[in-house]
Amino acid sequence: MQKESFVAKIYFRYGAMNCGKSTALIQVDYNYRERTMNTVIIKPETDTKGSDRVISRLGVERRADILATDKDNFYSMIANWLKEKSPVHCVLVDEAQFLTRSQVDQLFEVAVIQDIPVICHGLRTDFLLNGFEGSARLLLMAHSIEELKTICKCGQKAIANGRKIGGRFVFEGAQVAIEGEASVEYESLCARCYFKYKKDYENRKRS
Repeated sequence: MQKESFVAKIYFRYGAMNCGKSTALIQVDYNYRERTMNTVIIKPETDTKGSDRVISRLGVERRADILATDKDNFYSMIANWLKEKSPVHCVLVDEAQFLTRSQVDQLFEVAVIQDIPVICHGLRTDFLLNGFEGSARLLLMAHSIEELKTICKCGQKAIANGRKIGGRFVFEGAQVAIEGEASVEYESLCARCYFKYKKDYENRKRS
């Protein structure tokens, strides 16, 4: 009987803000390392929160192995890692929405050619419900897509990311504004609350 061959996959685990994406990443990393298996954690440098560390809201953290720029080629970097450092049993990516389209394609090749599972965690949409370059590509390329769920303060399932500046929701501005900088904070919202706050914002602007 012919032995079945298994090919590694690329996974995209997405969710609204504060759904536990970084916590899930650190848990997967711990599970691998507990079994004396090696991981490589990639964090885009666009996410300046925590500097080179992946930080969970639960208080646990893990230093990223690669603090990536948008020019980095992940396929080449992992190939060099395998040659110069150690075997890699899993690649974990935090804040994957900040990846470029090309970098997602490179990670796809890491999975299917280098046969290393790649697990990406990130947002699907920004505070205006527009897609990010990285997450849009992952939704097309990932073998497996999983939503990490959280709730709005009203108790309904949260699907949107509300941006606050100075404690008030805003619905205009640059796509990327990191939480903690310039009084920026985010809150996960259900669709009903999102559009309620958006209407309130538009009424404030008109008044």
